Amino acid sequence: MAASPPISRTAPSVVSASSIVSSLLTVQTSGRGFLDLTAEIAQFVNEACAVEGQVTVFIRHTSASLTIQENADPTVLADLTTALDRLAPEDFGWSHDTEGPDDMPAHVKTMVTATSLQIPVIKSRLMLGTWQAIYLIEHRRRAHRREVVLQFVGKTGPS
Repeated sequence: MAASPPISRTAPSVVSASSIVSSLLTVQTSGRGFLDLTAEIAQFVNEACAVEGQVTVFIRHTSASLTIQENADPTVLADLTTALDRLAPEDFGWSHDTEGPDDMPAHVKTMVTATSLQIPVIKSRLMLGTWQAIYLIEHRRRAHRREVVLQFVGKTGPS
């Protein structure tokens, strides 16, 4: 039997979740692709005076979605777009096509990605990994106005 790898963690942090801070982010997409929202969400955390808690990011749509992915190499996003297109091709023969051939594939892509993300906030910072970013994924071909709800729950105050 192999030895267990060393594991460590910090001491638990107990915070009274006394604040809920919300904001609505409106994003104009330029059509299919990934749009990095990380800076906007970090700015919201700063303006909310968030110290410790959790940010929820929720998109109010069924043909666009959210993900946390690598931000260092743009070919990752290109490959993910290719993978999603292969998973739900426009020429599949979908029954639902009243909004165009890209609509039903967009619903499928949203179903397999996410409409809501939760990111921990510790010491007033989003606890994303070094190469992680928060993206809105527009699954439709044409530009759309998308609404994203941002909500911090936790301790607020001077950082």
